[in-house]
Amino acid sequence: MKWNCYNTPFIVENSPEIPRHFTVSGAWSGHRRFAYDLIRNSKPRMVVELGTFYGTSFFSFCQGAKDEKLSTRCFAIDTWQGDPHSGIYDHVGEQIFQAVQAVNTREFPSIGTLVRCEFDKALPYFANDSIDVLHIDGYHTYEAVHHDYTTWYPKLAPNGIVLFHDIAVRSGDFGVYRFWGELSALPRIEFPHFHGLGVLFPKGTPDYARALLDHKDALISHYIC
Repeated sequence: MKWNCYNTPFIVENSPEIPRHFTVSGAWSGHRRFAYDLIRNSKPRMVVELGTFYGTSFFSFCQGAKDEKLSTRCFAIDTWQGDPHSGIYDHVGEQIFQAVQAVNTREFPSIGTLVRCEFDKALPYFANDSIDVLHIDGYHTYEAVHHDYTTWYPKLAPNGIVLFHDIAVRSGDFGVYRFWGELSALPRIEFPHFHGLGVLFPKGTPDYARALLDHKDALISHYIC
């Protein structure tokens, strides 16, 4: 299968509700093109994101589905209360949630759904083997990311893909890199830029995954530029 790379302006950059510096220079902004291309190439039925904040990654998934005219459903799960790594949002959390909700309602009403709760409490809403793309970007201690992966793994569909953000961060008690290291025997790709993004294929490698893995170095170079 050929992997297509697209060059598209991101809708959210011109959304007045979202501070522009989060979308164009924030911690996730350097992975938007890959996230967008991933959706258009893999054509998932369901995408679930654990940890959304201002929605830089989430809206990249949603726009990929919209532009490809897919029936994909994308779910953003977050309390919008923060954590010890991102900071506790207090009253600002409601403003962030309302901003993300406004953009989602206007741009992606039939694609995106915000689920405002703790990750574990959202588990019953999703059937086993139903999630094609799972993005884990919540609390970043080793114990937290291990728990998120373990509890959500049964929900991942055969040939599903898991994304881990912050695999390159080794400061403080960040521990995603440790857990990522324990998954080294599985088919995967590492993007080292913008705090690092891990791309894991733990339940099989579909055609699009083989295309990525066969040209891993060229793919990484393309998205770093």
